[in-house]
Amino acid sequence: MSENLPPCPECSSAFTYEMGALLVCPECAHEWTPSTAADGREDGAIRDAVGNVLADGDTVTVVKSLKVKGNPAGIKAGTKVRNIRLVSGGVDGHDIDCKIDGFGAMQLKSSVVKKA
Repeated sequence: MSENLPPCPECSSAFTYEMGALLVCPECAHEWTPSTAADGREDGAIRDAVGNVLADGDTVTVVKSLKVKGNPAGIKAGTKVRNIRLVSGGVDGHDIDCKIDGFGAMQLKSSVVKKA
């Protein structure tokens, strides 16, 4: 049994224990694998719609048309977005901060972009 177990990602309890290949929290009953990051990703990397690892400063392409509140046109599929910034714990799953020409500053989900 390992001495330095990570705290529970759900409730931050320090009383986690190993049960086979899983880590378990006795306070909230959350179970997870030790290799899973706190945000649920296996290696902590943010991946695009096809599985490529994204990094700060990358250029991505939007893979599906998106509706934008307050703009009747929206963002069309194929729009290139340059110089993205990755954020963890974004609002409602939005993990990319960027500026899109004609729209301004926006947040996107990594599941709707592809690395260019």
